[in-house]
Amino acid sequence: MTDREVLELMEKGKTRTAWASRQMPVLSQIRARFQKEHPFCGIKVGLCLHISAKTANLALALRNGGATVYLAASNPLSTQDDIAWYLRQEGIEVFARRGESDEEYRASLEKVLFFSPDYLIDDGADLTILYHLKGARTVKGGTEETTTGVTRLKNLEKAGKLLFPVVAVNQALTKYLFDNRHGTGQSALDGILRATNILIAGSCAVVCGYGWVGKGVARRLQGMGARVIVTEVSPVRALEALMDGFQVLPINKAAEIGDLFITCTGNLKVISGDDLKKMKDGAILANAGHFNVEIDLSALEELSTEIRSLSPLIKEYLLRNGKRIYLLGEGRLVNLVCGEGHPAGVMDLSFSTQALSLEFLVHEGANLDARVHSVPEFIESQIASLKLKSLGAEIDSLTPEQIRYLSGFLTEE
Repeated sequence: MTDREVLELMEKGKTRTAWASRQMPVLSQIRARFQKEHPFCGIKVGLCLHISAKTANLALALRNGGATVYLAASNPLSTQDDIAWYLRQEGIEVFARRGESDEEYRASLEKVLFFSPDYLIDDGADLTILYHLKGARTVKGGTEETTTGVTRLKNLEKAGKLLFPVVAVNQALTKYLFDNRHGTGQSALDGILRATNILIAGSCAVVCGYGWVGKGVARRLQGMGARVIVTEVSPVRALEALMDGFQVLPINKAAEIGDLFITCTGNLKVISGDDLKKMKDGAILANAGHFNVEIDLSALEELSTEIRSLSPLIKEYLLRNGKRIYLLGEGRLVNLVCGEGHPAGVMDLSFSTQALSLEFLVHEGANLDARVHSVPEFIESQIASLKLKSLGAEIDSLTPEQIRYLSGFLTEE
């Protein structure tokens, strides 16, 4: 790449980061406060996140707060190279490029850990797990962005192997109620449409999993006119989907009638080789879960006699039974590989929660056990209040009489 091309990428990244910042008023306020107070002075922070314009604003907020920031991608195909080059220009160490191999991806994580960070901000727990495998002891605390990552770290905690306190940002109301539901709900459909330009109305869409991500995806498919089928392993969530107006079927039956399949579970082989055999000619597969394990890609290859790329985002698999199946974004996160990821307006909440959770760890981490912790309620309230204000909304306050009543005290006649 020539110097001119790098400069053009830097300028493009700067422009896109500024545009995202305009849609992230809460994080912008936090960033301005960090600039004045420098809560992270002398602290090294290792980040493993999708490298986008939204992430750039979080990284810059931490840098403005005095932190030295080291950043690797949490997905080999989600890095936006213009953003990576812009952040390097801003003094942030970035170890990532779009389309890196699995080996390069792991090497990038190794590079972040080489600098012995004091705190980790992770998305999927790959960086945190690698740190534990290396047996290092420099990290004082961390945060985790995803359902998959929190599950992995809770299992580490149960095994008695978690080395430091982790704040589960994914479990914050200001994260999963908005990011998982509205963010992924919108961005997953956006990625699918950018890759395929298919008509959603009138199609049969199968959503695997009815957690907050699945809820968001299913609702938006329904709103665009699709007939939506939900598959689940949880009786409670299946019942919820049914009462929300969706058909509920096991995947082996849904496989026979779906036109579009979107996995949203965080688990592996949700769509198996047997399910692939039953699919219609022309079925489209997309994944909205964190890792590319939800669709059995090995089985898909083994069942195929021919594989060809129709575009950088679509692969066509000709099965031995003569049917064709189309895979989007190599089975990785469809909203990031095929699109821009979540809207900045919703990431404003998630990354503000990340920033304030890190500040909480710096101040209180020494008093916390080495386990997975919830985001403190005062952080959630602060972020929600700032977001409401930015949207021009106002809410009521309890009167003294109402407070006494809710506290169990009788009011005077």
